[in-house]
Amino acid sequence: MLEKSFHILTFGCQMNVHDSQWLARALTGRGFQEAPLEQAQVVVLNTCSVREKPEQKVISALGRVRQVTGGNPGVLVAVTGCVAQQLGGKLFEGAGQVRLVAGSDGIAGAPAAIERLLAEPGLRLSLLDFTSSYVEREAGPRHAAEPVAYINIMQGCDNFCTYCIVPFTRGRQKSRATPAILEECLAVLDRGAREITLLGQNVNAFGRDKSGDGVSFAALLSRVAALPGLARLRYVTPHPKDMGPDDVAAFAELAPLCPRLHLPLQSGSDTVLERMRRKYNRRDFLDLVACLRAARPDLALSTDLIVGFPGETEKDFEATLEMMESCGFMSSFSFCYSDRPGARAALFPDKIPPEVQQERLLRLQELQEKLSRRWLEARTGRETSLLIEGPSRRQGLGAEPSWQGRDPYGVPVHVTLPAGEDHTGRMVPVRIMEAKKHSLTARRTGALW
Repeated sequence: MLEKSFHILTFGCQMNVHDSQWLARALTGRGFQEAPLEQAQVVVLNTCSVREKPEQKVISALGRVRQVTGGNPGVLVAVTGCVAQQLGGKLFEGAGQVRLVAGSDGIAGAPAAIERLLAEPGLRLSLLDFTSSYVEREAGPRHAAEPVAYINIMQGCDNFCTYCIVPFTRGRQKSRATPAILEECLAVLDRGAREITLLGQNVNAFGRDKSGDGVSFAALLSRVAALPGLARLRYVTPHPKDMGPDDVAAFAELAPLCPRLHLPLQSGSDTVLERMRRKYNRRDFLDLVACLRAARPDLALSTDLIVGFPGETEKDFEATLEMMESCGFMSSFSFCYSDRPGARAALFPDKIPPEVQQERLLRLQELQEKLSRRWLEARTGRETSLLIEGPSRRQGLGAEPSWQGRDPYGVPVHVTLPAGEDHTGRMVPVRIMEAKKHSLTARRTGALW
């Protein structure tokens, strides 16, 4: 075991990935070093409760940590994130290595808590209280930034969709102060980032809570888009009910804002949407899509879909398939509904049998494969630019190695580039040559910059 070393296991969404990256920087700034699981003195499980059977996955992961570390009581295990918020002190039971449980707001205090726990071996700590406003986190060391930077602009959600546990595990919505967001954006751009993705559970509602400082989401987008050195701007996740005219117009007015939007539909049935408490219907969603594509005709849409929500009929499910065709989603994340403790839908009757859920999910994913293939094939022959993220796993042509970048639509694209240089973070003009199952290949058409 290496003294003052850590290893982080991350489950779930991009916000969890962002939290884990921040925690790693914060611990490094306090003199810790990252290490393999079998050598780490501190092991952090940053958890998610959105996907199916989250508690079982965490318990299984704790068992794996215990096995790999030999149950060494000198190894400090911390459980953070949504499952930590949900289970709280229960995580101390039967897991002797677990000495820190930190919820979604409590993770901000995790670095200091870890140092205290290492100094006091008999202590256990719970950081589970929700804060009334967004708490800024320690910055950590200033190292070179990745080409794509993720910036959190808010925490929590006020929507209480009936299937969702997020308001209970991440708390009520708290917007971050605009100057702090802009300062962090400038810092990552100064350190080499070319693209920024703004993160939040419901980004369009930014500024509408009591923590807001009078800046709307559209105004924030405009301010970030104007920062020097920014080539591309994205955001996740919007809520269809909160996307106003200014949010739509941003796709026509802000040059760095990429023509890609992840817009969660969840279901194409008005009946199911009402039971989900989504506060929009089919017509609202289709009208929004029409406005978005009027503002940016080449806009590519992806979405989230839940199959087998309680009471979903075959007709309801077919309405979802129809909406997928109408919207032409380039990709989607699709899941079978499952109960979440505390979410209202867990009490709904008329649960759909698992075999019916699975059959519908396969049909939906088959349709999505067709839509995705159609969208990717339509890209062939087009000229675009890539932001190079790193070497590709694919073999290059001749002496030139293959690199992977993403186009403005967020699709992975493979291209051969000159050998002997690190092209990470550079932009390159290309022509799309071939569509693969989930990616594209391209040929360079000009100089890198």
